[in-house]
Amino acid sequence: MATSAPVIGTVVAFDREVGLGTVRADDGTELTFHATAISDGSRDIAVGTAVLHRTAAGHGGALEARPVTPLPSRS
Repeated sequence: MATSAPVIGTVVAFDREVGLGTVRADDGTELTFHATAISDGSRDIAVGTAVLHRTAAGHGGALEARPVTPLPSRS
């Protein structure tokens, strides 16, 4: 399965009980992700957290949501 290069985005929604969230890229694209995709293993992430995320063809959502601190330059 071919995956995309990591893209900077922001977590715009996350439901802890269900374990599903949404990340929005700078271009406005929104992808869903499951708590198991949170790379630090916590299975919890705050809305507003900047993340690097990547996708795969046919997957329909983010494969990984890697929190980044501080926020990288968006030039």
